[in-house]
Amino acid sequence: MLLNKRIPLSYTLKDVKYDLLIITCVALGTHYIAATFDHIVPEMPPYIPTLLGTSISILLSFKMNQSYDRWWEARKIWGSIVNDSRTFVIQLESLTHGHNKEQIKTIAYRQIAFCYALGDVLRGLAPAESISKFVDDKDMQEVLAQRNIPLALLNLNARDIKVMHFENKQMDVYSHLQLDSTIVRLVDAMGRAERIKSTIFPASYRIFLHYAVYVFVITLSLALNTIDTLFEIPLLVTISSVFFLVDKSANNIQDPFGNSPSDTAMTAIARNIEINIRQLLGEKEVPNPTAPESFYLM
Repeated sequence: MLLNKRIPLSYTLKDVKYDLLIITCVALGTHYIAATFDHIVPEMPPYIPTLLGTSISILLSFKMNQSYDRWWEARKIWGSIVNDSRTFVIQLESLTHGHNKEQIKTIAYRQIAFCYALGDVLRGLAPAESISKFVDDKDMQEVLAQRNIPLALLNLNARDIKVMHFENKQMDVYSHLQLDSTIVRLVDAMGRAERIKSTIFPASYRIFLHYAVYVFVITLSLALNTIDTLFEIPLLVTISSVFFLVDKSANNIQDPFGNSPSDTAMTAIARNIEINIRQLLGEKEVPNPTAPESFYLM
């Protein structure tokens, strides 16, 4: 997640530098053709690049809105995971009875592991290392044998809660239903996050946008062929860079689980959940919140 800090120019331009190079070549080529074959190339009315620029702006606005909706939905999903993780542990401590502190701690630590594992899986990383300190060896072998590790952790918790209710009689039916509904909400949040991850923004939309920008540069270059080259080319590159930078920003946030500086800060959120849960368990030694990088938080 990008922070309210100065973003390095290298990060801003790294994804558009080749596009700007292509734009420079297109502008130089168009200017050369217009100057060399001025008797053949027709005069370009200024309203044509104006209409193209307006159309591109509308398309970019739509793409940015859709990308931000995906990013904001991802943030809401993790906000619900934070709330339900806290609620889950509070319910465990308040709705159960008997000498079950160790069992509650085991389940609560699995919930912490679920948050870290879900973040790693959504980023395409292996979650084994991040969850090993929260899950014992027996449970570790069981969850690693399954394809969906976060789901396996939730299933282990649901199974232990079932044992607490039916076999150990440590909770009544109402308490069991409350805890079960919290697990259902966690599964639902995980499914919504997986839907965003697996549904990509159409690549053809970006290709069409870039093609439209190239056409815009050609028409604008023809409309400005009477201007000196030393002024025209930088002007074309500057105008087109605005379109490419907005497109780049939309691309960055349309995948909120892309393991990049602009994605959802799942590691930091999971760490805050860990801190909250361990303090709810009465532990004194808890880790510090995740420290941000120079201009982003992971």
